[in-house]
Amino acid sequence: ETFLNVSGEEEVVEKVKECYASLFTDRAIFYRIQKGFDHMAVALSAAVQRMVYAKAAGVIFTLNVANGDETQVLIEASYGLGEFVVQGKVTPDEYYVRKSDLKIVRKVIPKKTVQLIRKGDGGTVETPVPKELQDKQVLTDDQIKELASYALAIEKHYGRHMDIEWALDERDNKLYILQARPETVWSLKKGVGEVKPTLTVERKVVAKGLPASPGVAAGKAHIIMSADQINEFKEGEILVTEMTAPDWVPAMRKAKAIITNSGGMTCHAAIVSRELGIPCIVGTGSGGAPATEVIKNYSDITVDATNGVVYEGIVEDLIEKKEEAPSAVAPAVQETYPVTGTKILVNLGEPEIAEKVAKLPCDGVGLMREEFIWASEIGEHPLYLIKIGKPEKVVDKLAEGIRKVCQAMYPRPVVLRFSDFKTSEYRNLKGGEEYEPEEPSALLGWRGASRYYDPKYKEAFKLEVKAVKKVREEYGLKNLWVMLPFVRTVEEAERCVEILEEEGLRRGPDFKVWLMAEIPSNVILADQFNKFVDGYSIGSNDLTMLILGCDRDNPTVGHIFDERNLAVKRAIKHLIEVAHKGGKTVSICGQAPSVHGPDFIRFLIEAGIDSISVNPDAVVQVKKWTASIERRLLVEKALNKGLAEDPLLKWDPK
Repeated sequence: ETFLNVSGEEEVVEKVKECYASLFTDRAIFYRIQKGFDHMAVALSAAVQRMVYAKAAGVIFTLNVANGDETQVLIEASYGLGEFVVQGKVTPDEYYVRKSDLKIVRKVIPKKTVQLIRKGDGGTVETPVPKELQDKQVLTDDQIKELASYALAIEKHYGRHMDIEWALDERDNKLYILQARPETVWSLKKGVGEVKPTLTVERKVVAKGLPASPGVAAGKAHIIMSADQINEFKEGEILVTEMTAPDWVPAMRKAKAIITNSGGMTCHAAIVSRELGIPCIVGTGSGGAPATEVIKNYSDITVDATNGVVYEGIVEDLIEKKEEAPSAVAPAVQETYPVTGTKILVNLGEPEIAEKVAKLPCDGVGLMREEFIWASEIGEHPLYLIKIGKPEKVVDKLAEGIRKVCQAMYPRPVVLRFSDFKTSEYRNLKGGEEYEPEEPSALLGWRGASRYYDPKYKEAFKLEVKAVKKVREEYGLKNLWVMLPFVRTVEEAERCVEILEEEGLRRGPDFKVWLMAEIPSNVILADQFNKFVDGYSIGSNDLTMLILGCDRDNPTVGHIFDERNLAVKRAIKHLIEVAHKGGKTVSICGQAPSVHGPDFIRFLIEAGIDSISVNPDAVVQVKKWTASIERRLLVEKALNKGLAEDPLLKWDPK
């Protein structure tokens, strides 16, 4: 605890006792339990120092605590005593100073409406900041540089990153260092270095603030305005509040992310979030509307705490861009897993995490999406690049991203799905408006295979084919196969395969062409599609929508969407039977196996599925389920006590 402007010997003694007593606050007890410290083996010293009559105060970190950039000093400043800065009661000024030459590289000057000041007879009082000062910079540039120089001297003395409190005395206008302690979060992480900010993809932004603890999370927002309500907060929700306090920590540990109206980079919410490793955005009210006013309670939101932005809804590509946490990968090194007859593959979109994903107990990549490379590395429409004479950008960027995945997985197969942007998505690429029509229903419009042979787009598709050929021939990674998405007719499959052959990619023992089975015609005419492909991957999301005729994203009819519907299961079972008769394999790459779990996986295995492809975070669990189910089926067969197959699953039940 900290007590300011204490006056008189008796009050000093009393406040020292209160400091000692703070060893047994809820917060302190919780912290010791969390860290495994013995309650009786800790001690406390109380420091008593002369009061600085602060007209301004704040905190200094000898690195950028938002992203770990060691080349900067971060200074926070607000009017009055520094206690409001630490408590998060105010959103302070932020000054970022480059260490090498003490140049101020960035300033953030929010409106400051309240301050905590000392009373002449002891104690403190909250007062409004004079209107003429509310929007002004608290410190002069010279004072900012002076503080930065002190911080560098302190960092050099202790040989580590430091967390420093300072004050500007109203009597002599001098800057004082009040305390310095080790920075406790980034200091524990090695090799941070300079971190460059990433560009934010335009989405529907509902709030912006300071990126206090980096990371991305998505889920249900739960607005909690009082400590009396924290018992209502549930595990995995996103906490939205004015500001947290020490007695909120048990609830904060349940949160997927934290968003506050007020506070700076050193407020309670920011510090605790960084220690717990929870994404956190603070100070949303300083530059716009407070989060508690613009975010609807229990609504789905996506928190990009690396860039300080809150989006409406679940932004899928931001969640996919999260590197799979070590917990999703490390067990593959620490545990051994049973071999399954049904191959377990992984879905992958971001090449940068391929090395980590490759450590999972998977049998290859069942779905590699191109779209991430297009969005993050290319960013321009392929026909536009052809027009300006830079088609090699498509080939080189695609080949490099695909290479990373194939190399990490080698010799396990990687099935690359050719691009499947909808026209509305292609239009967002630079130059796209010139080539993309406005479509009333992009879902059922000019997409997938229908583009590849179209004279208007064929040359662009050939660039993708050349990238595949480059990976296989120049890089020698023969574990790369391809998949054709949204193939409406048998004729489309034939024409696409002809283009592959024209470009030198012929089906054979080490080069397979799969078809994404996501349209009813793929199931109904599987015997005909068999002539042109080596296997199928069931896109259960689109297949279910098109069989049931409902948009899963439409809240009015979304409840009808269910891959377990009899019509969908009949279609899957029929496809597997017809494909196997033609010597073709069948996989599934939709969300159904991981969402619906063992029951749906058992159905797939009993139907004869060859492989199941799931997102990285589901690989371990799905593999365990699959192994257990396969063993159970063997036991049931040996004992002749298995469950009878549901007769309704037959295409023509009698």
